[in-house]
Amino acid sequence: MDFKRWAGSAALLLSAGMLANCSQIFGSDEGEGITTAMLVGADDDSANWISHGRTYSEQRFSPLDKVNTANVGELGLEWFADMDTARGQEATPLVMDGNLYLTTAWSKVKAFDAATGKPLWTYDPKVPGETAVKACCDVVNRGLAAWGDKLFFGTLDGRLIALDRDTGEVAWEKVTVDQSKSYTITGAPRVIDGKVIIGNGGAEFGVRGFVAAYDAETGEQLWKFYTVPEGGQGDDAPAYLKKAAETWNMDVLGANDAIGGGGTVWDSMAYDPELDLLYIGVGNGSPWNRAYRSPGKDGTGEGDNLYLSSIVAIRPKTGEYVWHYQTTPGETWDYTATQHIILADMTIDGKIRKVLMQAPKNGFFYVIDRETGKFISAKPYVTVNWASGIDPKTGRPIENPEARVDKTGKPALVTPGALGGHNWHPMAYSPRENLVYIPAFEAGMLYAPEANWKPDRARGFNVGFSFAGELPADGGFRKQAAGTLKGRLVAWDPVAQKARWTVEHPGPWNGGVLATGGGLVFQGTTGSEFNAYNAETGEKLWSFAAQTGVVAPPVTYSVNGEQYVAVLAGWGGAYALTVDGDLIKRKAPVRNISRLLVFKLGGKAKLPTEPALTDLPLDPPPSTASPQVIALGQAKFGRYCAVCHGPGAVGSTVLPDLRRAGSLESAQAWNAVVEGGILKDNGMVSFKGSLSKDEIEAIRAYVIKRANDDKALEGAPKVARK
Repeated sequence: MDFKRWAGSAALLLSAGMLANCSQIFGSDEGEGITTAMLVGADDDSANWISHGRTYSEQRFSPLDKVNTANVGELGLEWFADMDTARGQEATPLVMDGNLYLTTAWSKVKAFDAATGKPLWTYDPKVPGETAVKACCDVVNRGLAAWGDKLFFGTLDGRLIALDRDTGEVAWEKVTVDQSKSYTITGAPRVIDGKVIIGNGGAEFGVRGFVAAYDAETGEQLWKFYTVPEGGQGDDAPAYLKKAAETWNMDVLGANDAIGGGGTVWDSMAYDPELDLLYIGVGNGSPWNRAYRSPGKDGTGEGDNLYLSSIVAIRPKTGEYVWHYQTTPGETWDYTATQHIILADMTIDGKIRKVLMQAPKNGFFYVIDRETGKFISAKPYVTVNWASGIDPKTGRPIENPEARVDKTGKPALVTPGALGGHNWHPMAYSPRENLVYIPAFEAGMLYAPEANWKPDRARGFNVGFSFAGELPADGGFRKQAAGTLKGRLVAWDPVAQKARWTVEHPGPWNGGVLATGGGLVFQGTTGSEFNAYNAETGEKLWSFAAQTGVVAPPVTYSVNGEQYVAVLAGWGGAYALTVDGDLIKRKAPVRNISRLLVFKLGGKAKLPTEPALTDLPLDPPPSTASPQVIALGQAKFGRYCAVCHGPGAVGSTVLPDLRRAGSLESAQAWNAVVEGGILKDNGMVSFKGSLSKDEIEAIRAYVIKRANDDKALEGAPKVARK
């Protein structure tokens, strides 16, 4: 496709008023390749997918209808490409000029012919393996942005890199974070008027969140917007941060540099070119437990802690604050508002409203006025027990006092848990059905405040809660938590604030969603399927056995009149790493086989035969340590190990099941890994300085105890390996 010719056509489709507004905002010199006119008019370009959510509104709706409800049964695999990164795959591909571009785990970038699958180029930023210990939720990457003749992406170790789109050669790269701290980048950038806007992650580790803009041609930083105040900030702080400081205990925030406040902007953004407003989703507090982050006079948590768990509107040209709406004031449950933001115009109470929609982790679906930030409505889209509803006058939650663990100091089983009712997986909105399709799930969590918690400046989660789990292996909470694990696709009516239809899935952590003009909704599942549903009714119309869990969102595009549907498959991410495999109770484990899958009508390609699964025996050495040593090991495992290996050390098919680890047999071999760091290139760094030799051995004793308990249980799960 000739992009210059299309840009001219797209510009003609825009209204005169819109063009006048755009010229005031952007200016006229837009250069070659991807331009402002293309990005603003992307909805009229059905052939390509040129930005993360296809359009600035992030609706993830394509008008393409060659594949539709009548013929989707004829959809077949046209080509596939194996990835060289057997970790979680979460990226949205971009498609331009008949070429497809994507990022993979470990921040690699690949380009293919979009019709044939012919590889064009690959770029590896060579992220150091030890960076993995700074990532809360796998070494994933969610995608690219395009402007001019360049592609832009963030790396796990905090760089922003610009590549030549034709060759994959580096045009420039910029370190965007303090790499001595546990910052990471996993989200996709956005480009507005030649400004590349990127956030970061790391709130679990103690960082202070921000989003920044860089010049697309040079990499020069243009502005930086901090999401929480800074301890010791002076009178020259921006007014919005002074306002935020009134909602924090600034003495604590300023006294401990390991409590950075959090508020990282690690995923969602959307942009309204008419209003010239960029909307960012802000994450959780650091630490999670507000009693440590922002204590009141009695030592319990106090304050709304702006701008945590908020949607914030800013000017993309300058980074100027405009308005905010906080979904979870004083959040203490990891209830981020970084989840997918969708913009739409719809009739509410007889009036056309410019709205912003989000289903954040806290379990409520929000409709907000995107001009003013004023609350319109919110209802729960999953089971919620931390609040009974949202006050329609104030827009604040009506909280359940028992769930306020930062106030009570007592453990509580709260739903949603830290994984949320909806996580990073993108939703989709069909303007034809006026439905939002939510990849929702339920996974309650026991929030147990950690007594005498102290931050660790070197490594590990700094959240103020215990992840120690329970012994014996069939303990009460494990049974309760198992009952909360559900997954579903929800078709949500944002005006009526209720579900139109729901599809139940085998478990949580199902893939992102695509809606099309053919009346279809596409989504992958934890059941290793890639499915198409009727957008109106939820009826499953087509399914493909993907051989792996599909968590990434699909895209659709056309080349030479043929419609294609593409999705990056590969099991991984937070749920795959942290949830005990025996809680899932599935018939077969989900494993990682990372591939790009591309479909079209009449496609005849076949995947290789799925390799056989082999089970490593659960045959641990005998448990001989004292109860005191095992209890110490349990506590330290919960603090430093559970985030990657699961609270019960069960692990997943992405990372090793420690109950079956060969090093479990030998204290020397175990210590060589945990203290010596011999596996640092795989992400398992040395924990020397955070754990003593006795504590490392106590962790081994805990894992041995857990393995023996599981072996003794009738029907103990078998965790498969490649």
